[in-house]
Amino acid sequence: MNLRHNPLGRSTVLVSELAFGAAAIGNLFTGVSDEQAAQSVGAAWEAGVRYFDTAPHYGLGLSERRLGEALRARPRDEYVLSTKVGRILEPVTPDGDDLANGFAVPATHRRRWDFTAEGVRRSIEESLNRLGLDRIDIAYLHDPDDHAEQALTEAYPELERLRAEGVIGAIGIGMNQAELPARFVRETDIDAVLLAGRYSLLDQRGLTELLPLAAEHGVGLVVGGVFNSGLLADPKPGATFDYAAAPAELLDRALRLKSVCERHGVPLRAAALRFPFGHPAVASVLVGTRSAAEVRDAAAMLNHPVPDGLWAELKERGLLPAEAPTPGDEE
Repeated sequence: MNLRHNPLGRSTVLVSELAFGAAAIGNLFTGVSDEQAAQSVGAAWEAGVRYFDTAPHYGLGLSERRLGEALRARPRDEYVLSTKVGRILEPVTPDGDDLANGFAVPATHRRRWDFTAEGVRRSIEESLNRLGLDRIDIAYLHDPDDHAEQALTEAYPELERLRAEGVIGAIGIGMNQAELPARFVRETDIDAVLLAGRYSLLDQRGLTELLPLAAEHGVGLVVGGVFNSGLLADPKPGATFDYAAAPAELLDRALRLKSVCERHGVPLRAAALRFPFGHPAVASVLVGTRSAAEVRDAAAMLNHPVPDGLWAELKERGLLPAEAPTPGDEE
């Protein structure tokens, strides 16, 4: 299966249009075996995925270890790997599991927020050890919502030094909000933003300021959460939006989106995956997958044809704002 590769903003990093989100192989919510994790990464590779994203936060380092092991035999120059900084993992006496943080792993470490220069360098070194690699292609500042000033004045300059040393290839910020990343685009020389959940068929908050700014400054966008944690994958009572039960009005909107898609012979998942690429700043969509079957489905959905008439009808029915760019607009 062929997947396009796009430049990440003005950086030299090329990312596949479908990215593998490795939180699930860090035992997000439920356990995944080592074999299942390896099969998921293998299926992604077979589908043409060459961009893989992880973080120390995901399973207290388990995601990084599993991803590094699965990629170790692959040619290093043929894939892009990103991880994140901002949380240091400190060993503790195991006490139960880590499900309070969302991961089905023993609570062998505690996470400590750390956006100091020293913390960033330590985090990168420890990630490299867990991954078994000698460089990281993209390092994201991970969720600095309550640490904005320290991230700007201490963490970001240290990432610049690491980029100059060749330890990392590009600098980004990864968040579930659009406002602080917009500030980083304005005030720093970041290469990328990983925006989760704020640019989807249901939520276009990223379009207000962040995406136009990114396009203006040559910053690449990786869009995560295109299914809004489940609602756009399978809208039905009990489906989740932002990891909580979806409000009735959002469920209704998702069902109306699904109905329009079905009239055009398009699965809702396919439209959800393709929609972000209407904006010129978007280089890749990131999907969290926990099995080979989910990986293959995501690749197939991304490659499913979506007619221009579907986007037009969504706008006519008020299900997408008229100003939202859609695939095909640039042609």
